Amino acid sequence: MRIIAITQARMGSTRLQGKVMMDLAGEPMLVRHVNRVLRACTLDGVVVATSDKPADDVIVRLCKERGWTSFRGSEEDLLDRYYQAALQHRADVVVRVTSDCPLIEPAVVDRLVGEFLDRQPDLDYACNFLPRKTFPHGLDAEVMRFDALERAWRESRDPVWREHVTLPILRNPDRYRIHGMTNDADYSYLRWTVDEAEDLEFVRRIYDHFGHDRFSWHEVIALLDMHPEWTEINRSVKPKAVR
Repeated sequence: MRIIAITQARMGSTRLQGKVMMDLAGEPMLVRHVNRVLRACTLDGVVVATSDKPADDVIVRLCKERGWTSFRGSEEDLLDRYYQAALQHRADVVVRVTSDCPLIEPAVVDRLVGEFLDRQPDLDYACNFLPRKTFPHGLDAEVMRFDALERAWRESRDPVWREHVTLPILRNPDRYRIHGMTNDADYSYLRWTVDEAEDLEFVRRIYDHFGHDRFSWHEVIALLDMHPEWTEINRSVKPKAVR
């Protein structure tokens, strides 16, 4: 079974233009994110899926410089981008993460993939934000069978759903077999993703402290226990609404 993580990345973010190339302790945010994903032991490969727009040439160049695999597809139709990337790289299982999460945790990805595999062949999809969110916002991950992704790609016609990749699955729990993974402690009040300048300032505090990307999410929790005021930096940022 070939397990491929696909992370979406583009320069044209609507709220923080070019954020994936912004500096975190001497490296672009995309580098920090991919380095962390690559440390997940359950993966057979990682693909950076960007758009076919000229502005995203810089992402493809960075991937070539670092020896990473990249794929280019539709900017708006992310479901098609994921499907075509998975098809090209012969994925049996697709792990979805997003490049605006520079604190993504490989151990959480591995645990989610493990729970997904343990429930085969009776499961189509798993994530770590159902039945309720307990991990920090920014450690989100999803795992799905390729045939479930292909079915969503083939059947979904709503452009908003296709922009958010897995909404055709999440909004049809009667048609897909779904599993949710939770954490023992509830950290859902923490915001570790990067959408706004305040988010970037917050994660820069984390990276400036460690100076590398090899720390664990539990070390970040411990650091925030020592600096609770840091969580106020981006507390007012609201997540993007999904129809």
